[in-house]
Amino acid sequence: MSVRPLVLASALLSSTLPSAAAQAEGLAGAPAPFDKGGVKIALVGYISAGDFFQAYQAGAVAQAKAIGVDLRVFQGRQDAAQQREQILQAINLGVQAIIVDHGQPESLSDVVQQALDKGIKVVAFDVNLNNPKVPQIEQSDHKLAELALEQALKDNGTSFNAGYAYVAGFAPLDRRNEIWEKVKTEKKGIVEKARFGTVSDTTATATADQAKAIFRANPDISVVFAPYDEFARGVKLAAGDLGISDKVKIYSADISTADIQEIVEPGSPWVATAATNPAVVGAVSVRAAALQIAGQQVPAKVVVDPVLVTQKQLRDADVKTIEDLAKKIPAFSTSAVATASWIPAAAF
Repeated sequence: MSVRPLVLASALLSSTLPSAAAQAEGLAGAPAPFDKGGVKIALVGYISAGDFFQAYQAGAVAQAKAIGVDLRVFQGRQDAAQQREQILQAINLGVQAIIVDHGQPESLSDVVQQALDKGIKVVAFDVNLNNPKVPQIEQSDHKLAELALEQALKDNGTSFNAGYAYVAGFAPLDRRNEIWEKVKTEKKGIVEKARFGTVSDTTATATADQAKAIFRANPDISVVFAPYDEFARGVKLAAGDLGISDKVKIYSADISTADIQEIVEPGSPWVATAATNPAVVGAVSVRAAALQIAGQQVPAKVVVDPVLVTQKQLRDADVKTIEDLAKKIPAFSTSAVATASWIPAAAF
């Protein structure tokens, strides 16, 4: 997860982004129905603002284009009712598969079941729909948290006062929280002094306001675990405004070009993040949907492994963008999960 959205008009045509055009002639060597073309898939997001989600969608669009899929992307606005309506719109469009990108499980289960009942395949990214027919695309959120916290322990030892940015109810954050709780149990010297965070249209700035109050009330906080890049941006902003960037170290999850620029800038307290390439995750989501449409097996969990990215690595390698990172850390740029010989690689 990485959680700034666009205003969505009520009309169906203005509720979707331009689609990735399908190849009318189909994909040579592909199984039905991809050999004939005309396959439609919907990507229905809960959140679409922020660099992570924009990159995720771009990766999905690129993969859809590579396999000749007409991908309809519905923007999210952190609005559960709207996401439900968009899934119903996707069903009415006659899509063969729906990718559900984040969301509130309790508001989605019944409409997802409606899609399944109509023979539409469904895959979910970072939202647990508790349905055995819906494969879950994950970034290995446990591993994300483990990598970031291992670096925090390496840098700061096993005794420090910490701030923790977290909002319950989002599957990726809840999974990352499980590792945070485990580490605190094992390392008794870690003291969580304050817990804060918000997911909204302005996550970073709202979190910054909270973090300022937390830092003022707890000047002994030296480490902040902010396992979502918008949280980390907010904490960094707060530390800068208060003039304490040299007294705090921030460890996060997720990464984007904008994040890289903030991590490498002089005096930045944001020292490490664990991340997958969101464009790769978007591509994997489309591939999983395509495999299901073709009647091929998809595991219940499709896990995209992350890598640790430190401030020192980025500075030493002169990484300035996600594209630089993908070139210089190859593990960041590809994933062999949820694919087949007939599926061309996405170009992004």
